[in-house]
Amino acid sequence: MPSADRRAVLDRAARLRQLSEVDQDLIRLVQDPRFPRWLDQITATGGCAHPVHLSGSTTTRDAATGEILHHYDTRSEPGERLLIRCRNRRATVCAPCSRLHAGDTFHLVRAGLMGGKSVPAEVRERPRIFITLTAPSFGAVHHATADGARCRPRRNAGTCEHGRPLGCPTVHDATDPLVGQALCPGCYDYPAHILWHAHAGRLWKAFTDNLYNHLAARVGRTRSGLRRTLRISYAKVAEYQKRAAVHIHAVVRLDGATGPHDPPPAWATADVLAAVVRTAAAAVHLRTPYSPALGEHELRWGTELDVRPLRAFGGPEGLADDAVAAYVAKYVTKGAADTSAGLDHRVSDPDDIAAAPVSAHVRALMGSCWRLGGLAELEPLHLRAWAHTLGYRGHILTKSRAYSTTYAALRTERANHERDRAGLADNADMVTDAHWRYVGSGHTPGASLIANGIAEDLAINREVARDALQGRGGCQ
Repeated sequence: MPSADRRAVLDRAARLRQLSEVDQDLIRLVQDPRFPRWLDQITATGGCAHPVHLSGSTTTRDAATGEILHHYDTRSEPGERLLIRCRNRRATVCAPCSRLHAGDTFHLVRAGLMGGKSVPAEVRERPRIFITLTAPSFGAVHHATADGARCRPRRNAGTCEHGRPLGCPTVHDATDPLVGQALCPGCYDYPAHILWHAHAGRLWKAFTDNLYNHLAARVGRTRSGLRRTLRISYAKVAEYQKRAAVHIHAVVRLDGATGPHDPPPAWATADVLAAVVRTAAAAVHLRTPYSPALGEHELRWGTELDVRPLRAFGGPEGLADDAVAAYVAKYVTKGAADTSAGLDHRVSDPDDIAAAPVSAHVRALMGSCWRLGGLAELEPLHLRAWAHTLGYRGHILTKSRAYSTTYAALRTERANHERDRAGLADNADMVTDAHWRYVGSGHTPGASLIANGIAEDLAINREVARDALQGRGGCQ
């Protein structure tokens, strides 16, 4: 090799050594002949931050003749794989997929309020309320007030048995990291907090059962007789308060016995439902199994209960349907870091808890959950598997069967729309044979940078389109 060429090669190698891992990976990707196709895949996923990699093929044939109408195989793709969305709901994990999940949630909740997606429009005239159920107190915590009042003003409050003040004269800002923290960690009942979270699903089930019982008693019917004329439908979302305790927001609707297509009895009004919600929640009392280490705990809902009527398109005395749907959709995309809920991923040992980037209060809850998970009598609760969510095992959003459509139905509708656009609509005379397997997930450093750029470009395009639509008098 001539000396000039050798020097050129050495210079290029030196420059490459100076490049970061991301830069080198970007160069590798861009120089790949199939880079445009790879870019198409990333764009198709909306810039998903952690896509799933699949390998396989799908073949569509004419059922009568066996003629191949369409064939796709990942062997022609970059890396012989197809990228699909991760579908994670948390914005902190994958912003593009969380936005898609939020959109699905909005339509799911809105359909149960205003109709659409196989739900009749008449549901907007049904008795409907928006309720908030909270956890009871497990100990005094610092809090911020909207009127600028002091946290816990107590004259001559003294100290607790651990030597800590029983009051706090400070006016906390909402962003103060002390808000939600226990005044005295030694006095705070961390085991009760964890056990309440672990039984939150049972508490909700007891509440909905009580709704039927109290409605039946109010109108002088038996529970079975009431169920022949009325059904309670709901969609609920769990939210963590600053003190890291779950509270429940729920849309509750009264239908006839067969669901949204059947009107409820004339006596079933929003006022009747609101009154019964209060008595049904107050009547919930559950007892945990006896534990030699913990004794027995009685579980109930907190005394703070909010009940608001809903009106179609809003109104002077009710919340707007769209506002409620948008609120629920926004909340389900939040990650643990946004909600004082622990972590977005499971922990495998106490060292993970000690190193977790959470407040001292949340770390104490996670540690308590881990310790309780080691008790034989609490083994059925699988607390260690849920230490990252402070013992709460439920889904963020759940609904009754008859409330509205499902996430699966919305995804199927979207997939069918994409197939129609591509000219691949399903046909009864077609047979599809598909073979797929999982081969990996995520991005390389360079690919992650490109995906982030695509996601940001798509977000900007959506904002521009929304502004243009509003400028023409359209709705959001």
